[in-house]
This record gives sequence, structure tokens and C-alpha cells, in this order.
Amino acid sequence: MRKFLQLALNRVVITAVIVLIQVGFFLLEIFRWGSYYVEIAFILRFLSFCAVIYIIWRSNNPAVKLAWVVPILTFPLFGGVMYLFFGHVIVPKKLRDSVERSNVLVQKSLVQDVAVQKALEKKDRAVANQSGYLTAYAATPVWDHTATTYYPEGLPYWEALLADLENAGRFIFLEYFILAEGRMWNAVLEILERKAKEGVEVRLIYDDVGSVFLLPRNYNEILEKKGIKCVAFNRLVPFLSLVLNNRDHRKIVVIDGKIGYTGGINMSDEYINYKHPYGEHWKDAGIRIEGEAVWNFTVMFLQMWNMSRYTEEDYGRYRYHFEKQLPENGYVQPYMDTPFDDEIVGENVYLNLLGNAKRYVYIFTPYLVTDNEMITAMKLAAKRGVDVRIVTPGVPDKKFVYWLTQSNYQNLIQAGVAIYQYTPGFIHSKCMLCDDELATVGTINFDYRSFYHHFECGVFLYQADAVAALKKDMEETFAVSERITLEWCKEKFVKTNIIGPVLKLFSPLL
Repeated sequence: MRKFLQLALNRVVITAVIVLIQVGFFLLEIFRWGSYYVEIAFILRFLSFCAVIYIIWRSNNPAVKLAWVVPILTFPLFGGVMYLFFGHVIVPKKLRDSVERSNVLVQKSLVQDVAVQKALEKKDRAVANQSGYLTAYAATPVWDHTATTYYPEGLPYWEALLADLENAGRFIFLEYFILAEGRMWNAVLEILERKAKEGVEVRLIYDDVGSVFLLPRNYNEILEKKGIKCVAFNRLVPFLSLVLNNRDHRKIVVIDGKIGYTGGINMSDEYINYKHPYGEHWKDAGIRIEGEAVWNFTVMFLQMWNMSRYTEEDYGRYRYHFEKQLPENGYVQPYMDTPFDDEIVGENVYLNLLGNAKRYVYIFTPYLVTDNEMITAMKLAAKRGVDVRIVTPGVPDKKFVYWLTQSNYQNLIQAGVAIYQYTPGFIHSKCMLCDDELATVGTINFDYRSFYHHFECGVFLYQADAVAALKKDMEETFAVSERITLEWCKEKFVKTNIIGPVLKLFSPLL
């Protein structure tokens, strides 16, 4: 039953059903309103034309525009409906007002330390410029005096998190795209319940769509009765919510304002390899930070909480003031991306790293379903002599997306980009490493969902301890992955040269 529901609510299936309804509608009207068919068709075509003009007028990615123009012109009525619900962000007034109020609080709370900024400028002007972009357009300052620990697997991440949760004394904030009852989440929940009884403030945000098949109905109310304040983000109301398409894909933990976590790891048993749904091994990545930079994550969480609950509260009372500063440990900058503005922060971080790389760029991503700008940046980096390597899954979780990912291989390989598929199974990590000094670890996939529609987050790192650990993990991953060749692409000709290019036209919708 669960698999049937997952299939039934799949975006591709929804699209196909609506197209069939459209065809049936026109057939019905031919018989029912045959004498007025020309006039009806003219009106629908005119409305479709207006919608297309609006899409072209918007300052949006051309690939996204094309992907919507085709179905709207082909199926004028339901193509527009699809665009309304899945392509265009229309923020209801109540939510828009809440977002604006929370943005003001964020800007007041997250202020760049000028001394840290100047110190970074002295070290490397180009890096300072990249960091400055995040300060200016994501409202997230850069910090020093923050320790970083990189986790190449879900199990050590989970074990470290359990230990930190046990030591919480004031508050625990958690935000996840997926929660699933099982060994991983149940162990965390047991601690949260106990801590709540001890007087620790515990808050949880989970995405309703991300967890819809994995949790009981109204799970947030169940947790509230246990003393855990809980929000099910953007409740699933099919075809009624104009922001249904905008999901909270972030993974954030904040403990007492001192310790923070993020990465690709959700709260489900496959992430600690207790289950193996795709191949023999599920590979993911997480990062733990401790120090001044945790403040960014604290404010990110509280902003999402206020937006969801339509509340306002003082962020400052959750800030931890470190009496003794940690060693410098490089520079750490947690950042966020939101679909409610016109700035594609997540993609731009990746583009900046690719554009400034001198020796190499290594990438982990579960999906490579991206726009021409990203593909061009990868190819250009390789053509100017940068060693660009990308690791994607050897075993897919979504077949259509897998074929679409593979359709980009030949083009990239011909430009000098090295493609690897993770042989043991599925890789869910979202990481980029550059020249032994720069990296980002977070929740942002190389796809349209992450770049344009989801709430996302990551950590930008410069000369931090986690950078070396990430490089070690990447080198070990290359060793157990299959290097894709042009001969491989030729053997998969139908998928990479026929099915893939057709799917690519609709890639922003997948």
C-alpha cells in the first residue's frame, strides 16, 4: 500500500494524470460543445499565450521557462494549473508578512564581525569575496573560533549526535526533511522525551511531505503531548496549497547554542545502514560545528519556526556567549537558501567554487539534474586544466532521475570532467571540495528542486579541520567507485542519448 501511495503521489504520475484529464476534457467538449469548439479553443489558447508571455517576462532560468512553456502550449488549461501549483511561488499574504518580519529579525541578529571579515581578506581576497557573497545575499556572516568535525557516514554522525543530546542543558532544536520511526529516530526521540521532562526546551520541525509515508497522521500532535514542541512544515493539502512545491529540505540540529549539525543525513534507518534499500551501502555526509558559527544555525531554525507558527520572539536569548574562545580552526560560515527570493544561493556557492578553482574540484551528489550554467561551469573548469571529479550513485533511488543524471555524462566527459559511480550503492552526500582549502557540506543537491524550490542550508569552510577529512573521504570513495568512460556511455546509448535528452526537457519539473 505504501509503495502504491508513493507512486500515486509521484510528481511524474501527477503530471501524467493531469495530461490524461486534459485529453479527456477536450474529447468530451468536442462532443458536448462541438458547435462552440473553435471559440473555446481560441479562449484557452489566448490564456495560454498570456501565461507564456508572463513566464518569458520573469527573470528566471531559460531551461525552467522552456520546461513550462511546452506543456502549457500543448495542454493550455491544465498546463497552467500545473504551473500555478508546481512552478510559480505564490506566497499567501499571511505567510508573506511573517517572512518579512522574520527577515528583519534575522538581519538584526546576524551581523558580520568586521574584524573576522578583515582577517579573512588579508588571508585571501578571492575567498573573502566568496564569503562576502553569502554575507550580503544570504544574511549569514562568517566566523572563526569554530571547531569542525566531518562525518563520512551516517553511523558516526548519529553516535556523536546522541552523545551531544545527552549533554544538553538548555534547549535542543531539530529540523529534518525526513523522520521515520525506527532504530535511528527512536533512539533520538527517547533522549528528547527525557530531556523535555527535565526542563530542557525541545523543538522539532519536520517536512510533512518528506515524512508523509513514514509517520502516523498528526505526528506533531503526538510529540506535543510528550512535551516536544513540534511543527509539521507545509502540511500536505494536494492541489489546494500554492506553496505545496516548496519543501523544507534542511537538516539542522542546534544544542544549547554551542553545537550544530547539518549535512545530507535524515532521521531514517537507511542513513545509518540499518536498512539497505538501494544496494549494499548508503553513503552520506554530515558535519558538526562547535563555536561562534553555531549562532547562524540558531537563527536559521528560529526564523523557520516563526514563519511556520506565525510568531515573533527574541532570538538573542538563545545565543550562547563563549567565555573562552576555541582555537581559530579556519573560517566557518553556515548559510541558507530560500525559494521566497530571486537569489539562487545554493547554486551560486557551487558556481563560485568552480569558477575560482585552481587545481581541483571534487563533488559528491546523488542527482545531477541541473541547468546549462552549472554544466558549462564544470566543463569550463575542466577545459582550463582543473581536475573536476563527480561521484554519483551506482544504485539509483529514482530511475527517471538516474537516467537524467547519466544523460549528462558524455557531454561532461568529452570536456575532461571525470565521472564516477559509487559502486557499493547509493550516495546521498552533497559536498564540494576545492584546492585543499575550500569546501561546502550541506543539504543542497545538484538539481532544480534544491536550487529553486526548497529551503536548504550548508556550511562554507575555509582552512577548517573538516576540509582535510572531506578530502580523505573523497579519495577513498574514488577508489571504490567505477570510472565512467565514453565507451560506457555508448553501451548505454538508449538511456543516455534518447531517453535522457527527452527527460531533460522536463527536468525542472522532476
